[in-house]
Amino acid sequence: MHERAGTAATPADLVDLDALLAAYTDLVPDVNDPTQAVAFGTSGHRGSSLRTSFNETHILAITQAICEYRAAQGITGPLFIGRDTHALSEPAERTAYEVLVANGVRVLADADDSWVPTPALSHAIIRYNEDNEDDLADGIVVTPSHNPPTDGGFKYNPPNGGPADTDATSWIADRANELIAGGLAEVKRTSDVSDIERHDFRREYVEDLRNILDLDAIKRAGVRIGADPLGGASVRYWELIGTEYGLDLTVVNPTVDPQWGFMTLDWDGKIRMDPSSPSAMASVLAHRDDFDVLTGNDADADRHGIVTPDGGLMNPNHYLAVAIDYLSTHRPGWSPLAGVGKTLVSSSMIDRVVASLQKKLVEVPVGFKWFVPGLSDGSVVFGGEESAGASFVRRDGSVWTTDKDGILLALLAAEIIAVTGKTPSARYRELVAEFGEPAYERIDAPATPAQKAVLKKLSGDDIAATELAGEPITAKLSHAPGNDAPIGGVKVVTESAWFAARPSGTEDVYKIYAESFRGPEHLRQVQAEAKAIVDAALAAAS
Repeated sequence: MHERAGTAATPADLVDLDALLAAYTDLVPDVNDPTQAVAFGTSGHRGSSLRTSFNETHILAITQAICEYRAAQGITGPLFIGRDTHALSEPAERTAYEVLVANGVRVLADADDSWVPTPALSHAIIRYNEDNEDDLADGIVVTPSHNPPTDGGFKYNPPNGGPADTDATSWIADRANELIAGGLAEVKRTSDVSDIERHDFRREYVEDLRNILDLDAIKRAGVRIGADPLGGASVRYWELIGTEYGLDLTVVNPTVDPQWGFMTLDWDGKIRMDPSSPSAMASVLAHRDDFDVLTGNDADADRHGIVTPDGGLMNPNHYLAVAIDYLSTHRPGWSPLAGVGKTLVSSSMIDRVVASLQKKLVEVPVGFKWFVPGLSDGSVVFGGEESAGASFVRRDGSVWTTDKDGILLALLAAEIIAVTGKTPSARYRELVAEFGEPAYERIDAPATPAQKAVLKKLSGDDIAATELAGEPITAKLSHAPGNDAPIGGVKVVTESAWFAARPSGTEDVYKIYAESFRGPEHLRQVQAEAKAIVDAALAAAS
């Protein structure tokens, strides 16, 4: 923990916007340098113009690759595009316009030339495609999510509305790097973008909320909601939600500042708009007693933070368990046969809650893209990640978004209070009394690039251990139980504990996620043995 974590940012912490924007056009990446090449992670290509990892060259090439990909896939409908409030998002969106129009793509951008949350863009794609099966649309979200103000991000969402799968992103990244290596000679570009059309993302999204949430109950109960967009794309959405539905809703901080000078520093001393981090949310927490529920979103509003007077900032795992518990008993229109989705590094409290409800648990690898098929066809009614991202289906069981929706999950907390008279924090304490209290933590362990490559391909059979922290091992997984997809690492399970190990995509470490229902001391034992087990497997496989 950095010594200044949770304290207000100072001028010395702020990015030089002039230098950041100048670097966007001035610096040219070398794709032979892996740190400067196009690389799609779980949420698109991310980087910084200052590090020559998110520059105009990257966006020209990625957008051209997307144009070629959608043409090869027979996608002929419009492309919805939106940006968040990061400083690099606006120039990147403008660059994308120039390539899309030059390639003859019909572009639908925000009606007010304003910010578009990720869930609103996913929602727009899905709504359009419901009525245009022969002319499918797709989209681009220009956002690095909760990442620092120095960063930019560029994500492609295909016609299913969710994050593109690995086949699509690998093709797009490979083609983009080819285009950069070729000096962008094959990139089509025009300065005339007058053909761009406009779409009212905000009105469409906000008016449709009545079909997924009981907003009348929130109004009748007079739930006092404080919403902090953390300087992100949801700011004008929260304003409209309050007025459209007559809610007692206050936008706590409507400031939009691409330097994020109003933020408190995150755990590592950086400015990061993570609504699940107590350090980043310190200024929000100061208002915890002013509202029945206080919520936070990141820059593109795909993540949520829930603050209650009686519990403070909820751990994302805890809130997911409460949300699943509540929705499963208050959505009679949902199919009883549909599954509940979680990533395999999310808390086992969810497993216990789902089992008590006699629902099917669908456990998938890390990445929201794995929930897209189930949310689309209704076979999964809820999908959630431990990193404070989730979405669920409408009250009639039909698809809402296939990307994470932080606005939706924040409003759900108000519905829970209105309908049950209990805060999500109070309900979680009841779940703990029923199922036990888990201790959960993620730590990092050093690993060379070669070791990370080995870990990514490890099989459960490569784990020689038969016990973990005094308990017999009941499962050694290298594929997710819910869809048999490779997890890019391993997960080891006992009756009351588990750990999962996955290589970092950006640092020379691997991540150890661990949980124990036998308390913090047992968790420490699990973590120590997890590192020994993984290191032994890496040594044997190398």
